[in-house]
Amino acid sequence: MSLSGAQVVARALKQQGVTVVFGIVGIPVVEVAEAIQAEGIRFISFRNEQSCSYAASAWGYLNQKPGVCLVVSGPGVVHALAGVVHSQVNTWPLVLIGGSCETTLEGAGAFQECLQIEMCRPYSKYAARPQSIVQIPQIMATAFRHAMVGRPGAAYIDLPADYIQGSVQTATVPNAHPAKPVFAQADPADIAATVELLSSAKSPLIVVGKGAAYARAEEEIRALVDKYQAPFLPTPMAKGVVPDSHPRNVSSARSSALKGADVVLLLGARLNWILHFGRRFNADAKIIQVDVHPEEIGTNVSIDVALQGHLPLVVQQLLDALRGPFVAEPDTNAFVSELAQHAQRNAEKQLRKYQNTELPMTYYRAFYEIKQRLPQDVVFVSEGANTMDIARTVFDFQSPRRRLDCATFANMGVGMGFAIAAQLHYSDSRVVAVVGDSAFGFSAMELETAVRSRLSLIVIVINNNGIYYGLESGEYDTLEHRNQLPTTALLPGVRYELIAEAVGARGVLAKTPEDLGAAVEDALAHNGLTLINCLIKPGGYQKLDFAWMSK
Repeated sequence: MSLSGAQVVARALKQQGVTVVFGIVGIPVVEVAEAIQAEGIRFISFRNEQSCSYAASAWGYLNQKPGVCLVVSGPGVVHALAGVVHSQVNTWPLVLIGGSCETTLEGAGAFQECLQIEMCRPYSKYAARPQSIVQIPQIMATAFRHAMVGRPGAAYIDLPADYIQGSVQTATVPNAHPAKPVFAQADPADIAATVELLSSAKSPLIVVGKGAAYARAEEEIRALVDKYQAPFLPTPMAKGVVPDSHPRNVSSARSSALKGADVVLLLGARLNWILHFGRRFNADAKIIQVDVHPEEIGTNVSIDVALQGHLPLVVQQLLDALRGPFVAEPDTNAFVSELAQHAQRNAEKQLRKYQNTELPMTYYRAFYEIKQRLPQDVVFVSEGANTMDIARTVFDFQSPRRRLDCATFANMGVGMGFAIAAQLHYSDSRVVAVVGDSAFGFSAMELETAVRSRLSLIVIVINNNGIYYGLESGEYDTLEHRNQLPTTALLPGVRYELIAEAVGARGVLAKTPEDLGAAVEDALAHNGLTLINCLIKPGGYQKLDFAWMSK
């Protein structure tokens, strides 16, 4: 009995526990996709390789094991490289499988011939081609292991057409054991040094990064916050690791918390641009960093204590060693009280923004109308510059891994791929993607993918006629006539909801708060995909300022 190379690939994926593969088929990978389906693995066929690679990246984050993306040779791998880089930078596990030309035609100008391994290698932990069909299971297991062990990341497997279409005797194909991560605790001496610093702190701050969400460390971190009673600050994708409603959450007093802390405990958070490279910390603050990747510790800021290990295990070590709260009466501590007062003042300012009655709506008023109606277990995908940046200050989360955005790599185009992956993962929850109009343009045709896959997404396009800022129709016409249109301008009033209708979904145009509120309620009650085209104030031509760079 023999197996085709495509069947060997599919069986190897099955052995690694894969249940869904994202991709686009064509020569030479059609047979691979069909073999995958024959093994009982679901194949989600996209319209663009960037989107399917982003979906696989998000699947890896949500499932704590590699998402798998299958694409054609040459241009397919080039396009999917976006998801490879995204996964590598965000440290999410991904395995990209790319078809390639026949081994006998390399260097001859073969169909879509491309140096794919060389292209992927700088942006992945592992990139390889099996030496034979029989070696495919071993290479697959190695790729999965690299993608998920230690600091997660991307891996690439190159599959020549003659391997896919060739065959071998079944008995010659080895089985490969499923790859499993290896977890370790921190050095007990470093735990003792950390406890000494935390016990002497007068104004401690716990910073929770998205690595904590990926590591499933929520139970231990919630217990740590409750026991130690220090203020905590979640990065955007760490929202919900500790509920946003927790009284020690100081997201609304972020700047004051960073400047005022005398001891900072970093839990799965990197000191990159999201945390201002550590430059906003008190110059005299003692820094404790917990990370699975030793080379990450100490990047940009000198670290007083380094704790290398798997976050849930390390936090449990801290829990076991800490005696109790950092001070006897945390609620009366000057640092805690000051941050609470600051947060209350900011909350009052935010409420006034929610009550703005001008038309077109502002970001804040539109988000307020959406926020009031979302169920507590909603899965929220946020994409766009202003759309994403403002949304992080508005929407609250009580559970981890319920908020997805472009994260560290800050790339646009992830929205629809992320939403599709999230809906497949959270089959019993509603997924709501709130995306800017410019960002939506990167992946709009994946609406058809979602409808074809029978996924009841809710997509809300925040339409301000531009990238960052847009123009009113009259101003647009005037500047166009003068050949002075800003490069950020998009056509005013684009009817994005009609795209949804064209692919069999529901489309709604919302111009007022009442329109938007009713549309969200109807979408939540509808068993199918709904796109809401929400018109907001364009903002006019102004200097660009991304808040993460200035706050």
